[in-house]
Amino acid sequence: MADYNFLTVWKFDAPLEKVYNAIHNADDYHQWWKGQSKVETIKRGNELGVGAVKKFRTRSVLPYTLTYTGTVLEVEPLKKVVGTTTGELEGRGTWVFETENEMAVVKYYWVVKTNSVIMNFLAPVMKPIFEWNHDVVMKWGAEGLAKYLGCNLVE
Repeated sequence: MADYNFLTVWKFDAPLEKVYNAIHNADDYHQWWKGQSKVETIKRGNELGVGAVKKFRTRSVLPYTLTYTGTVLEVEPLKKVVGTTTGELEGRGTWVFETENEMAVVKYYWVVKTNSVIMNFLAPVMKPIFEWNHDVVMKWGAEGLAKYLGCNLVE
């Protein structure tokens, strides 16, 4: 299995609450995040979303789609959402939400490994390409969210 450790940072000139709500509502990712299929809710969580289980299908620049299930473990509204994934991507992700100079700042920490036989076979040579591919998909998310919210992505 190939292990990956990612940190993605997005900055928007938008209210933190709008950004948080859009990211926390994974059911709508397909509306704004290129490469995301409609999310399937397997189990609803509590009033904060803790315990929610959702199935994701993510298409990338490279010619493959990854299927994985996400479970929300912890939610601190407007501050943090923590979850795990199983399936073709297995790991732990943490969304952190902050305000900095009146901008909404989102940091996504993801420690993940691949369970795809083909990806693991190719990882010794392709790992840098897979990492680049992840960055592209995350860039699609940032650009799509900015358009969806009608705000600017600050680089």
